[in-house]
Amino acid sequence: QGTRDHPPAHTALRDRLLAAVVACFKRHGAVAIDTPVLELRETLMGKYGEEAKLIYELQDQGGELLALRYDLTVPFARYLAMNKITNMKRYHIAKVYRRDNPATTRGRYREFYQCDFDIAGQFDPLIPDAECLKILHEILSDLQLGDFLIKVNDRRILNGIFAVCGIPESKFITTCCTVDKLDKVPWEEVRSEMVGEKGLSPEAADHIGEYVQLHGGLELIERLLQDPKLSQNKLAKEGLGDMKLLFEYLTLFGITGKISFDLSLARGLDYYTGVIFEAVLLQQENDHVEEPVSVGSVAGGGRYDGLVGMFDPKGRKVPCVGVSIGIERIFSILEHRMKASGEKVRTTETEVLVATPHKHLLAARLKLISELWGAGIKAEMLYKKDPKLLKQLQYCEDTGIPLAAIVGEQELTDGVVKLRDVATRVEVRM
Repeated sequence: QGTRDHPPAHTALRDRLLAAVVACFKRHGAVAIDTPVLELRETLMGKYGEEAKLIYELQDQGGELLALRYDLTVPFARYLAMNKITNMKRYHIAKVYRRDNPATTRGRYREFYQCDFDIAGQFDPLIPDAECLKILHEILSDLQLGDFLIKVNDRRILNGIFAVCGIPESKFITTCCTVDKLDKVPWEEVRSEMVGEKGLSPEAADHIGEYVQLHGGLELIERLLQDPKLSQNKLAKEGLGDMKLLFEYLTLFGITGKISFDLSLARGLDYYTGVIFEAVLLQQENDHVEEPVSVGSVAGGGRYDGLVGMFDPKGRKVPCVGVSIGIERIFSILEHRMKASGEKVRTTETEVLVATPHKHLLAARLKLISELWGAGIKAEMLYKKDPKLLKQLQYCEDTGIPLAAIVGEQELTDGVVKLRDVATRVEVRM
């Protein structure tokens, strides 16, 4: 079905990852919001370009046509417009749904989590955009996924390139969707689709190819600012000027070593208006397995200044920029790594198992565990009247519980508890 069950080990791993992501979002001052899984169909349509075919549409619900949310960005824009909010820094972690061809080995599902961070409001250029890239850099560094690269581009630069290559404006978005495939297929296939399916002339396609295969840093931005054709195009000039400013801020943040200005990056969604970015892992190989784990991009985002205005009755715009972390794909990588290394994931946070060495001591266990729970300590006990001590200690080892609080007849007489470190087997009386 392209969806998956989450066994305890996976859920524990997911919670650990999500906690790291949320900590980063909160560190940057974001507040949490939540929006419904269901949206009006008309809210979602016309926002995703060719990807709209992946929206799950529902049957008529008494006159309402509904759909499951495709991402967390469009519902956020609708939320801002409905509540007349013009300034907000938020995060949202929730499931989204896509009627896609699943590829479970690559972390591609029909139901999956997204982790979004967005800044809405009228601010000086590129400062919020730079912060989104800094957040993305922080999260990918914190999760220790290996080497990564964040590609950045600007929709205005792409549109400027299309214009100077003779592409009519009506074909900008569809050409963008084709260029976006360059990270998955070679240029020859992309060119073939442009000419064969999208109706571009071979000359125009070749001209686009000269630009979209370029990548670099500030030196490339400077070179394109001097390009005789692009420098005459208003959109491209604006985009390149902003890209130069963005790189200045990213230099101050100290993260340009992981950033590449990449003209092949297009992001296929309709709503992007300015800076766009995407993060890819560079080292997905694992020494323990024969084939590398390849899951494509693990995060992406960009600026979408026109989206809120689509939902406002008076068309009032709220500039926005955001980043989305593809946490499900990151799960896939870490799961493969842990499986290959034989590492086990603790599925509970239990700190202590309350144990007894003799029969007829269930009452003592119940009293002690109640005391521990009341003190906010994470504790468990086995649901047997008279379990063997060896079995109780084995349960600690199997589940990774670090401590056993043992209360026997002697301990009851002395008014103490024997605390045992399960790993070292050292015991202290308390």
